[in-house]
Amino acid sequence: MKYSLIALSNALLFSTAFAGIAQRVERRSDRVRSTHPKIPATGTTDGLDNETNVEYSSNWAGAVLTAPPAGTTFNAVSAKFVVPTPSGSGSASAWVGIDGDTYTNSILQTGLDFTVTDGEVSYDAWYEWYPDYAYDFTGITFSAGDSVSVSVKSSSSTAGTAVIENLTTGKTVSKALTSTAALGGQNAEWIVEDFEENGSLVTFADFGTVTFTDATAGYTGGSEGSSGASVLDIKQSSKVLTSVTLEGSDEVVVKYV
Repeated sequence: MKYSLIALSNALLFSTAFAGIAQRVERRSDRVRSTHPKIPATGTTDGLDNETNVEYSSNWAGAVLTAPPAGTTFNAVSAKFVVPTPSGSGSASAWVGIDGDTYTNSILQTGLDFTVTDGEVSYDAWYEWYPDYAYDFTGITFSAGDSVSVSVKSSSSTAGTAVIENLTTGKTVSKALTSTAALGGQNAEWIVEDFEENGSLVTFADFGTVTFTDATAGYTGGSEGSSGASVLDIKQSSKVLTSVTLEGSDEVVVKYV
């Protein structure tokens, strides 16, 4: 009888755990997750000078190069950062991309989501060619404190590759992409985003600080860092939620405030 009770108890625990996993998988499969071009925060744009003035957005915080050198287009963007430990509740996403600021028809991007649900933190690596939705990478995991390398590169206006690497574990994944939404190659960006889920912005998590290092944008015949970029901070309901600074020639510091 004792064995039967233990077996029954174990079976109930297993079924409860399995149900919880199944519910999480179901919720994730129902999720339609997408980044979005920059949404200006109405009436709050100061952008007079790319290097010294802040522009405000409802969903993007970070830095954007708004134009490539004359006669060229941006065809590669990369950076590294350390996986943060978000607190409170909600989500945020750190990514690099081509286009989506002044050129809004398409964005080629890749990055990492960080989410807090009922006190548990999770991370999801993804790629996206907007206006298609974001898709999760498989075969790679991340933990707080891991070093990440993210990059996108276009071989033409309708073909490219997204790559994300966990430098701490040595694992790399990549995805070759094509799209009918042609890139303009007019913007290069390093962003922490309040992304969309099922058509609306998610609750923006307190992510602490994300520092993009080795922030580089490539174009035919050369490359440049982030020092000449426009700075974006997220402003929602008249409250500024981030503080962004440019450090040196290739570092973008994004803080939750």
